[in-house]
Amino acid sequence: MANELDKAAAITKLNKILELELAGVVRYTHYSLMVYGYNRIPIVEWMREQAHESLGYAQKAGELITHLGGHPSLAIGPLLETKKHDIGDILRESLDHERAALESYRELLEIAQGRSVLLEEYARELIAEEEEHKGEVDKMLRNPDEVQ
Repeated sequence: MANELDKAAAITKLNKILELELAGVVRYTHYSLMVYGYNRIPIVEWMREQAHESLGYAQKAGELITHLGGHPSLAIGPLLETKKHDIGDILRESLDHERAALESYRELLEIAQGRSVLLEEYARELIAEEEEHKGEVDKMLRNPDEVQ
């Protein structure tokens, strides 16, 4: 049937999302420990919120995997340690992570579109949240005179 969900593809993509989000937990926790300087406290708080959100996203992906009859991965996505701990470097790495997550959610939406309202709504919600995160990081990286 043309409109039937490809469960194997959905589970594979959800496992990639699970792994990326678990990597986000580790990544943002690490970043929060490496922030120094005058603006440390609000940046650390934001990083820890991101880690907490990533854990929630990972748990939701895992629940959807088991809902579809799959087995959640025990792997963690890529953890690049650049040893660069300037806040600009940390934020640029965060932006790369947000872009990768956003792409994975868009790929899941493609798999689910017209086939699973549950997965479509999940993907759309997370796409919106990842776009917002990406925008927040982008704004943190901009100088005040770069407003258009």
